[in-house]
This record gives sequence, C-alpha cells and structure tokens, in this order.
Amino acid sequence: MTHTPSSKKCRRLEPGRLVLASHNQGKLREIRELLSPFGLETVSAAELGLPEPIEDGNSFIANAEIKARFVAEKTGSVALADDSGLCVEALDEAPGIYSARWAGEPRDFDKAMEKLHHALTAKGADASKRAHFVCALSLCWPDGHVENFEGHVWGNLIWPPRGDRGFGYDPMFVAEGHQQSFAEMGAEAKKAISHRSEAFKQLLAACLR
Repeated sequence: MTHTPSSKKCRRLEPGRLVLASHNQGKLREIRELLSPFGLETVSAAELGLPEPIEDGNSFIANAEIKARFVAEKTGSVALADDSGLCVEALDEAPGIYSARWAGEPRDFDKAMEKLHHALTAKGADASKRAHFVCALSLCWPDGHVENFEGHVWGNLIWPPRGDRGFGYDPMFVAEGHQQSFAEMGAEAKKAISHRSEAFKQLLAACLR
C-alpha cells in the first residue's frame, strides 16, 4: 500500500532551487539521480550549514514533513525531505522510524545491522525474516503548503550482509523476486524497484509532469 495524494490537484514544482533536507550522503546521491532529468538546482541542507531538526513525529510522513517545513522556513526555498527506514515483521515493525538511530549515536549501520541480527536471532530459528523498506517524501513550499508521498518495497533479511554498494541496511535486504541484496545491485537495478523510487514516481507524476 502506498500513500498517494488525494483527488485534489497537487501543486506543481516549478524549475529553480530545491533544497534537499538531508545530511545523509547516500540519500542525497539517490535523490539527485532521481531528480536529474528535471532541471532543478539542488542544494542540500548540509551544504547550507543547516542543523537537523528534532524528528519527534510518530510516522515516516510526520518526520519527513518536520524536516521539509524546517528547511523551507530557514531558506525561503522549496524543500524536499525524505524519511525512510526498515520495518521488520518479527520485531513488530522495528526499527521503523528509529532506523537511523537504532544503534545510538554516532550513527553506525554496521552496528545497527548487528543489533538487528541479534534481535532476530533471539526470536528463534523460526522467526520470520520478512521486512519492508518505507520512504516518505515531503515537499514543502515557503508559504507552508505541503505535498506528501510514500513508497514501499518488500523482501527478506539475510545474514551475513552482502555487498558494498548502497547504504544503511541495504547489505542485509533482498527484495522479493531478486537474489542480490540492495548493496549488491547496481544503481539502476535498485532504482527500478526501491521504496524511494516508488515514492518519487508518485511525486513526479503529481508535481512535475
């Protein structure tokens, strides 16, 4: 199930500067690749020296909107925020919105993957390895108008992790119908099926095409 805009017409994103409300280099790389055909001038919040706001929402959409609103207000430009994470069936959808902070600070995804593996192991050999990634996108204009979108991809977790591409939990996630982990896939192969691509398809259809 995806979060799609309502039947009302979404606001169109016009050419110009778009501030990416992220400090995650992996996310920024993927987002820029997805936006590259549309002639937008992208700059990141990190490049502008903006801090990260406190993400105290109770959903991916809520946290994406917090980041987008913060950056739009600080810069006076349209801002795009991504909030994404991994939800594991056997762990009651954890780590979920806490995916980036699962192993504490500073963020270390090698430790986070080990913690996730140990949590699953503690559930027993028969515990489900089913999981899905979620990506929420929030596009916010300086006047406070917001458009939100959400995409998913389902698959299974593996151990040990495989691959050195991608970022985050990619090395331990294999999407349905595939043999390679996200971290073993080339950028184009991952882009064809990822949660982020699904959310972007919705955003592009609603606001750019």
